[in-house]
Amino acid sequence: MLSKMDRRKFLTYIGCSCCGVVLNSCSTAPITERKQLKIIPEARLNAQAAAIYEKIKEKEKLSTDTKSLNEIKLIGSKMQNAIGEYFYKEKIDDPTINFDWEYILIDNKKVRNAWCMPGGKIAVYTGILDVTKNTDGLAAVMGHEIAHAVAKHSVERASRGTILNIGTQIIDIASGGKLSQVNRTTGMNTVGLLSQLGIMNPFNRKQESEADYLGMIFSSLSGYDIRETVKIWERMKEFNKGKTPPEFMSTHPSADNRIKKINEWTNQIIFEYPPIKV
Repeated sequence: MLSKMDRRKFLTYIGCSCCGVVLNSCSTAPITERKQLKIIPEARLNAQAAAIYEKIKEKEKLSTDTKSLNEIKLIGSKMQNAIGEYFYKEKIDDPTINFDWEYILIDNKKVRNAWCMPGGKIAVYTGILDVTKNTDGLAAVMGHEIAHAVAKHSVERASRGTILNIGTQIIDIASGGKLSQVNRTTGMNTVGLLSQLGIMNPFNRKQESEADYLGMIFSSLSGYDIRETVKIWERMKEFNKGKTPPEFMSTHPSADNRIKKINEWTNQIIFEYPPIKV
């Protein structure tokens, strides 16, 4: 067990080391310029995502609805081009330059969801089409998911998780194992739960809100009517009525908060990010 003086030295050395990692790994999210911590190599996550994506294509039942799939691919293509052109015109490094875009439609009416893995691997479930209703609605959903990948949210989340795990281990060592003792006493990962509710969930909600904002920008740049976005969340709220956890327990903002912010952003985005000519 470390003495009190040894613990102080240990924390000083580790603290300096962690600060070095943070300082050397800071960047900003595109457009919003929110400061980000990224210590996990993006190329590694992209490769892992591509491998998982292939397994998902083998495991899941892919839809034979070629009309909807072609619409998804068309929306994706327009967004790819608009995003690339926007960053080129703004003389900003294109965060999608190494993406290998791909789109699938998964035949599952029970799942109202879509996602975009690091590197541009996108999946849409047929269930979400009952919510999107039209092309502008589908573009709103895809813009949100693409925004997660463009803003490197997965890289950021993995990096924060790593730092949080290291920090918890350091505190446990420095406290003489008191954190481990709490977990043993309660029979659950109490510290991990508190970290999830107090640190990771609020951070994830911030990312989701950023993806809403960026997604609307990408949809607008691509020529879609982002006034449909708020209607998506009004419909989603009806679908999920009474089935969502309190916001503090969730990784996503509440539907009411999303609707409020989307309404606040809509006119500004339409004015500042009109359709871009490619």
